Amino acid sequence: MDPTKQQYGGGAPYPGYQPQAQPGYPGQPGYSAGFGGYPSQTAGFANPGYPGGQPPMMGFTMPIRPDIPMEPKPDDATHFGGGGGNMDFTEKSIRRGFIRKVYSILMVQLLVTVGFIALFVYHSGVKKWMQSNPWFYIVAMVFFIGTVIAMSCCEGVRRKAPGNFIFLGLFTLAASVMGGAVASTYKEDSVLLAVGITTVICFALTVFSFQTKYDFTRLNGFLFVCFIVLIIFSFIMIFLPHITWLRKVMACLGALLFSAYLIHDTQLLMGGDHKYSISPEEYIFAALTLYLDIFNIFMYILSLVGER
Repeated sequence: MDPTKQQYGGGAPYPGYQPQAQPGYPGQPGYSAGFGGYPSQTAGFANPGYPGGQPPMMGFTMPIRPDIPMEPKPDDATHFGGGGGNMDFTEKSIRRGFIRKVYSILMVQLLVTVGFIALFVYHSGVKKWMQSNPWFYIVAMVFFIGTVIAMSCCEGVRRKAPGNFIFLGLFTLAASVMGGAVASTYKEDSVLLAVGITTVICFALTVFSFQTKYDFTRLNGFLFVCFIVLIIFSFIMIFLPHITWLRKVMACLGALLFSAYLIHDTQLLMGGDHKYSISPEEYIFAALTLYLDIFNIFMYILSLVGER
């Protein structure tokens, strides 16, 4: 019995949970921890289509990593009535349904984003309008940051329908506009290449996450330290926008970091033997984190392989 097992989410235990007295453990240890992220800062690069330089580039900024509330994860005996194994039939059914719901929402988000990117890249009228109206990008960024903060900090916003779907929809639209605006500054072939590479990487990492026995959820502290380093790197890039090799190094580091985060967040969905798991009530928050991982992998890959 491992009293250190914990669970993300901050909600009530799974249905059917009945704590039982355990010798030597008068009560399940209760504590919380968490890690968070910061809104992004922009780094402009010369682009004649935008006054004052290229619009804010998510590929060279720190995306938001929302705070994830944590609660103790009951051990096998107290959570499942002392039966063997880590998950009983009820828990497995709940977890499967949770994973299906999260990936269904995520697929809708990605389809919307791909549609916006295609519109901004291939429709010359929309591309020219966006380049002559950079204020629209700023508005989208405000909605992007605002909706992420609201869903991260307010449990009622991300758990209560239909408000949670409304906020997630606004967030997805804002991120799609930002991604499309940035992609429109690159050549069409470069955008297609970045989409293809991102698809292959995300698929491979997802399969790896479900197959590997290594618990990446234990690395949340290390990943957070890397996240802080990347934030500092982003601020430095504001003052060194024209050093090409430095931009490439940052793009590589960013893609690697969010690839690791994609594995980490995917394993949070799985539960089971992992040290941390996310509550099935947090399906909106789970879709949000996975989307942010994929979105930022794409932006970093685009900045790495893209040509203007």
